[in-house]
Amino acid sequence: MNSSLNAASFKKILIISTRQIGDTLITTPLIDRTHEIWPLAKIDFLGFENAIGILKGNPLLNEIIPSSKKPGLKEYWQLLKKIFFQYDLAIITQPSDRAYLYGLFAASVRVGVCHKGKEDRGWKKWLSKHQVPIDYFSQHVVTEKLKLLDPFITQGVSRTINITPPRFEALPIELHDSSNQYIVIHPSPLNDYKCWPVASWVQLIEYFASQQLLVVMSGGPDQKDHALAQKILLQLSQNAAQMTLDMTGKLSFGELANVLHHAKAYIGVDTAITHLAAACKTPTIALFGATPPTNFGPWPNGSSSAQPYALRALYQTVGNVTILQGPGECVPCRKAGCDDTANSRSLCLEELESKRVIQAYEIIFQKIIPLVHI
Repeated sequence: MNSSLNAASFKKILIISTRQIGDTLITTPLIDRTHEIWPLAKIDFLGFENAIGILKGNPLLNEIIPSSKKPGLKEYWQLLKKIFFQYDLAIITQPSDRAYLYGLFAASVRVGVCHKGKEDRGWKKWLSKHQVPIDYFSQHVVTEKLKLLDPFITQGVSRTINITPPRFEALPIELHDSSNQYIVIHPSPLNDYKCWPVASWVQLIEYFASQQLLVVMSGGPDQKDHALAQKILLQLSQNAAQMTLDMTGKLSFGELANVLHHAKAYIGVDTAITHLAAACKTPTIALFGATPPTNFGPWPNGSSSAQPYALRALYQTVGNVTILQGPGECVPCRKAGCDDTANSRSLCLEELESKRVIQAYEIIFQKIIPLVHI
């Protein structure tokens, strides 16, 4: 290892993740590993202001620095002044130009992820001491980030990998009676191509209502999330509607983490909150279509495997996480739906029947023999 990469010389470290909530949450094992290698170093985190709340209360972070998704020149200037060569090491967890430029101005030693095939060329290679190529099909994103620290490991490190949820905040008053068991569902992803049909959510809620289980519906503050929740609620029977608590847009990350922690189970699409549910050790059923679970499946906390999941399986369970993939020879394609656009439909998710989800739930809690498997 080059003397400039001497682990003992790094006293202040910046981790950069200018992406969405899920991308921010899955950096927490990287934060753990960074602290393990440099236990006396101060670790700061730079991320989007709408996403960094998922790190609230992380005991290993010295400072969390917010950035707008589309900062103006004044904000860029203020941010660059704040980080300008204040760090010994910059860990760049996204391949974007902006993330690399932040790293360039922050520290003299930089490591970062890069698009596969571009490891040996370009300006990003020039300013990096070490790069990790992205592999969307074979390499899990959690272990991808951990590989950024490979040049600095001089002795054994912990093999156990955990996602750290935000600090728990008080449960909403509606759930103070912990004797009432409930299921959390999260129907709203960031992009339409990850949506499961409204009719399927309705069938699922009707099933839980028949089991006398309260259903807590989670969602973000966006109008799109509220509109989807209302579509589902309007199609429920009177009994199921009375057994459904709509908390869309009402919970902070810390409150939601506590709600998830106390839930009997969680069911959601490929989105950040599904990762959060898994991190809260809740029995988690994740509905996957285009996305390869080998790359972005919710991490089963406590796993020491570099790759917990199979690329393609109708049904697979690792730890507290069960992943159901839609049918079709094309699954997973890693496109943005059938039309490869954010607002595209995904036939694989449309054809993932609610009875498969109900069966997965019953396998977890009633130990029945699965009818479909890998």
